[in-house]
Amino acid sequence: MNDMTFTLAILGRPNVGKSTLFNRLVGKRQALVAPEPGVTRDRREGKARLYDLDFTAIDTAGLEDAAEDALERRMRGQSERALAEADVALLVIDARAGLMPLDRHFADLLRRSRTPVILVANKCEGAAAEAGVAEAFALGLGEPVAVSAEHGLGMADLHEVLKDRIQELDAKSQEEAIEAEDQEGEPPAGTLQLAIVGRPNVGKSTLVNRLLGDERVLTGPEAGITRDAIAIEWSYKNQPIRLVDTAGLRRRSRVNESLEKLSTADTMRAVKYAQVVVLMVDAEMAMEKQDLTIAAHVIEEGRALIVVVNKWDACADREATLAALRARLERSLPRVRGIPVVTVSALRGANMDRMLDAVLGAYEVWNRRVSTPVLNRWLAAMVQAHPPPAPGGRRIKLRYMTQASARPPTFAVFCSRPKDLPDSYIRYLENGLREDFDLPGTPIRVNLRKGENPYAPKDRRPRKLG
Repeated sequence: MNDMTFTLAILGRPNVGKSTLFNRLVGKRQALVAPEPGVTRDRREGKARLYDLDFTAIDTAGLEDAAEDALERRMRGQSERALAEADVALLVIDARAGLMPLDRHFADLLRRSRTPVILVANKCEGAAAEAGVAEAFALGLGEPVAVSAEHGLGMADLHEVLKDRIQELDAKSQEEAIEAEDQEGEPPAGTLQLAIVGRPNVGKSTLVNRLLGDERVLTGPEAGITRDAIAIEWSYKNQPIRLVDTAGLRRRSRVNESLEKLSTADTMRAVKYAQVVVLMVDAEMAMEKQDLTIAAHVIEEGRALIVVVNKWDACADREATLAALRARLERSLPRVRGIPVVTVSALRGANMDRMLDAVLGAYEVWNRRVSTPVLNRWLAAMVQAHPPPAPGGRRIKLRYMTQASARPPTFAVFCSRPKDLPDSYIRYLENGLREDFDLPGTPIRVNLRKGENPYAPKDRRPRKLG
């Protein structure tokens, strides 16, 4: 359970102690704390720890309900966004002040949310809070956890409730994984989730309009004119596609205003929920450092990646540009060889079919499965050609291999001493899988597990004693 990472959103009306609780969990004063209501205007995130739980904590601006004021409307929007992103939410109330109308209003909102909610009654360091704790039951969110964020009281109780909630989420995700495993023999079906990402003004919206043959997405010369992620459903060669044109990813140092932060978050979320990601680059500025950062994020999320070089009709030295781009990809992302690169002109509509064929091809590779008998014959040959090391004079044994899942292709290798097998040998296996089973450009994950072949017949004869 400790290996499971999760996100915790701290929500509540102004001045109930959200930032104090955030600081308590994060362990340093990242959030500004002051007695004036609404002092936390922008949400803050930090790596938090509560006993044996490690997680990301989000401190929000509070669930304000003043729609006529732009700032407070933005603050409420941030809180609702944090709730949508979180695995678990804490609704914090002030036990000394008792329930307020806003507490009841937003308890109603949170009860309708799919995110699990834990009710926290803060400022419980004195007898004056007892009535407020009892009153909190009326919110319909279960038993409140009584804490004092300022004095560190009640943290053990919060830990127990949070741990139970996370274990429930973990069990649910395992059930979903088992259900997906039961359907592994079926061909991939449904809608292909396609995200188009890239730096501002590389032509993403122009590409979408060209694909759809309609001015569905506003375009213009100003960088960042597309502020929100726009979902569009369509199909290509009878394959349903959900196409998302995202707001431009900007350099972090230039993300100054709140709107820009939300646009960047939308892009990251689009990558997270995509299956295939088109990274669009400008032929005149192909594969800058920021492009590589985006590509690395796509791979880290386990998504199939295609690099699309736009404005190819205006490129002066095409051969040198393409060679330099491929070399930089190989050098910067050596563990994902064979990323498809397609050159297009979105403005002129050149190579659109070629790009979409590459998308379908990447989707097929991302879904590909290799049978267990074939994998184990392959593993035996790989071990014979290049045996694992023998630290301390004892050879590490690779006993059995199976494909745990697709999307991306993920393999489990049962090994006598997983911790002693060097990364270089894992890369050897990854490269062999990519080459021998034709898995170009998609992330490959090899997970080591300790033990024998779990499917081999067990020797049930009793052992002799003495």
